[in-house]
Amino acid sequence: MELQNLSYAAIQVVHNFGAVAVVGSAACALWLGPQFTGMRKPLAWIMLAGWAAQAASGGAFGFVSWLYYGRFPDIHGIAVAALLVKMACAAAGFGLAATYIYRGTGWSQRAGQATWRALAALAATALTAAAVLRWFS
Repeated sequence: MELQNLSYAAIQVVHNFGAVAVVGSAACALWLGPQFTGMRKPLAWIMLAGWAAQAASGGAFGFVSWLYYGRFPDIHGIAVAALLVKMACAAAGFGLAATYIYRGTGWSQRAGQATWRALAALAATALTAAAVLRWFS
């Protein structure tokens, strides 16, 4: 087995688990509803870890390409736009989850619910952009 392919596969596993953490934590927080607000901070930590995994593994894809080919992956057009959307979602999601962890316990129920809706929207947008990126690259 080629080390390059093994590297890409290992990175993809981390990337996939990051996606599950991001989408799953938001879905769970919204599904549990307001009566389980005590579960939202641990879910925010899972969300934060998921966004970190997404960012790190996304960068690792580029690093492996640079390592083996001496350049980043050759993407253009719609694929670049999708990558930028994913990166923006990751940055915003990470920031919002971190803010929720450090300040969210004092927020109103409405603000907490709005935050989790925003995090769910960011997760769904990133997942959709990932499909577009995969298809057009």
